[in-house]
Amino acid sequence: MEKSRRKTVFVCQQCGHEELKWLGRCPGCHEWNSFVEMAPPPVASSARRVSSGSVPRELSEVSIDADERFSVPMAEFNRVLGGGLVPGSLMLISGDPGIGKSTLMLQAAALIAGVRGKVVYVTGEETLRQTKLRSQRLGIAGEGLYLLAETDLEAILGQVEQLQPGLVVLDSIQTAYLPDEDAAPGSITQVRQCTLRLMQWAKSSGVPVLITGHVTKEGAIAGPRVLEHIVDVVLYLEGEPFSAYRLLRCVKNRFGSTNEIGVFEMKEKGLVEVENPSLAFISQRGGESIGSVVVPVLEGSRPLLVEVQALTNPTSFGMPRRTANGVDFNRVLLVTAVLSKRLGLKLGNQDIMVNVTGGLKIGEPAADLGIALAIASSFRDAGIDPEMAAVGEVGLSGELRTVPQLERRLNEVARLGLRRCLVPKAGSKGVPAPKGMEVIPASNLREAVAVGLVKGKARGGASEG
Repeated sequence: MEKSRRKTVFVCQQCGHEELKWLGRCPGCHEWNSFVEMAPPPVASSARRVSSGSVPRELSEVSIDADERFSVPMAEFNRVLGGGLVPGSLMLISGDPGIGKSTLMLQAAALIAGVRGKVVYVTGEETLRQTKLRSQRLGIAGEGLYLLAETDLEAILGQVEQLQPGLVVLDSIQTAYLPDEDAAPGSITQVRQCTLRLMQWAKSSGVPVLITGHVTKEGAIAGPRVLEHIVDVVLYLEGEPFSAYRLLRCVKNRFGSTNEIGVFEMKEKGLVEVENPSLAFISQRGGESIGSVVVPVLEGSRPLLVEVQALTNPTSFGMPRRTANGVDFNRVLLVTAVLSKRLGLKLGNQDIMVNVTGGLKIGEPAADLGIALAIASSFRDAGIDPEMAAVGEVGLSGELRTVPQLERRLNEVARLGLRRCLVPKAGSKGVPAPKGMEVIPASNLREAVAVGLVKGKARGGASEG
């Protein structure tokens, strides 16, 4: 008698890549020793494939309810979501351990329970008593907020269907499991299948589901990369380990804009919204500081003022060090090379450290001019006008290139009380200057340094450009 055998496959635990045989290194994500042998999912029969509860409908006949999206009573969280929660959506929030994911989810769940009725908070990592202790620390009374300590996903959905809540929070997806799957909780199979099951339930019930996920040491979401493709919204909670500020960043949103951020501050009562992030990031800036400049950057649709600092010091070793915190390391190298070649600053024997205060990370090249001014200021021991901001991209020939949405940046600079702003000349034509503000155009880096630095004594034989 013939026996039917199901061939096993080897699946990468990092990216979900499948192979018929074991490999030492994954060809998809290049991780070592990440393949695990497992049985492939059963193939559905043709009879099961054609049976479905949904039927095709003409696009013009599909109606949208007036309450398709409901607002969250947390302005910064609402901004990142694109205006509120969409019924039937599946959202994922991830971040480093201890960054505040559970705190944010518990606070949001309590606020939504106060305006939308029942909310179920499923905890797979803590007991009910531990969650209660955290809620007392946050000052959450808990009316309308139901706690469930369970990891069996089928049991969770059974309890949720009886309560019929307006929101479900699962903390975390790595602790949930399906009994029918022959894999341990947190494995690639369980994480993927649990996420698919939650997505199906959310779409059929119309209840939004918010799940939290762990990250790896490289900062990626733990589990297969397909997890990010399944969910509707992906949020990252970021922050420096010793900083009180937390940034909630949106990297995927099927119902709104991406790359939006929300700014929070971790306090004794939990995460508190920062109403004026620009003021918070530059509040401790002194007067005519050496090596410090204010830069207006864009995070999504929001302009922010950040303080970029630089310090140069003669190296004690043969190879000078370059350190970048909050900015792209390669941009620091580029700006340093342009300063040395085009302005004659002798930086070859200098250790250079660049830092963005407040724990914010700048990804756009619009901060190049601020980095250049901060380095030149520190090298020449020359201060920078405390009422001046600077923005612009630096080219390899020393020219200043235009940056997008210059008018919005200038308005934010004027709103914080700064009176001058150094901008690229090419992009300043036709841009109205805010009332009481002087816009200073510069065509190249040499002109910008000459205008931006207060006269000081050069050192190290540096050319004054």
